[in-house]
Amino acid sequence: MTGLRSREIHLASRPDGAPTAADFALVETDVRAPGDGEVVVRNTFLSVDPYMRGRMNDARSYVPAFAVGAVMDGGAVGEVLESHSPALSVGDTVTHTKGWREYATAGAAEFRRVDASIVPASQYLGALGTTGFSAWIGLVDVAQMKAGDVVFVSGAAGAVGSIAGQLARLRGASRVIGSAGSDEKVAHLLADLHFDGAFNYRSGPVPRQLRAAAPDGIDVYFDNVGGDHLEAAIGSLRTHGRAALCGAISQYNATSPTPGPHNMALVVTRRLTLRGFIILDHQARFADFLSEVAPWVASGSIVARETIVDGIENAPEAFMGLLRGDNTGKMLVRVGAS
Repeated sequence: MTGLRSREIHLASRPDGAPTAADFALVETDVRAPGDGEVVVRNTFLSVDPYMRGRMNDARSYVPAFAVGAVMDGGAVGEVLESHSPALSVGDTVTHTKGWREYATAGAAEFRRVDASIVPASQYLGALGTTGFSAWIGLVDVAQMKAGDVVFVSGAAGAVGSIAGQLARLRGASRVIGSAGSDEKVAHLLADLHFDGAFNYRSGPVPRQLRAAAPDGIDVYFDNVGGDHLEAAIGSLRTHGRAALCGAISQYNATSPTPGPHNMALVVTRRLTLRGFIILDHQARFADFLSEVAPWVASGSIVARETIVDGIENAPEAFMGLLRGDNTGKMLVRVGAS
């Protein structure tokens, strides 16, 4: 394929604290023609995820840091435009991790075909992608949630939290409680996602609001926030309570070490289990996740709200908005490549 140009978002500099527009660059490049066994994909949606903030730092982690001057890689979904592989056909919808670019050329094995006739293609970056898988693994395998548990989810109006809370309800939780950053999001949790209780963490101390929502305590905590939410959850967990630690977005832009919970002694006396997890360690369970969750998403039993920003040039603003909590549900960029 010749003559195509692709716009990409590159990391221009490593941020100190909250990222700014100056930390990103919009770059135009030629689309590489596919070789034998390769395909060209035109992206339709890009995934915007909190974990990408950590990759902007030059620090050792479970995934390599973004390189300055290189594309911001991450989840995307698109359509096969040209194929030199029998594994994929022109018109197939695929997901991949080639990141924030309009077009991607790579070996067919680096793409996964998905069925966009069941749910919209964007859902494979959200409820039926890493987002939903993180929620499912955290509840089912890490926290070992069981029917009758009282479950608390922080950041519950976000991409992972909104799915985690709904999965807890569908799997038989006796009560599901969520925290969110605005009254509007709290109303969304109660009216649209059918949480049993919810509170605005900006309206008062989290421990007090959690005790009011769950006066008899909680059995499971799904943590997306860290900080005061984790401390409050430890204070409310019953004996043998379990916490799945998925993220700590309250600390991602910190420029100095943040204090840990002050009530860690309760972990011993109440025999609590606090377990962090990375989804890369659980890929063998992805088919099990899809078999349970896909029918719920397709039927509407799981509501998967999306916040969509148009134009690849606006991906940095979408990312900065995500870190501010501007999104409800999954944050996506609609590419609109021509």
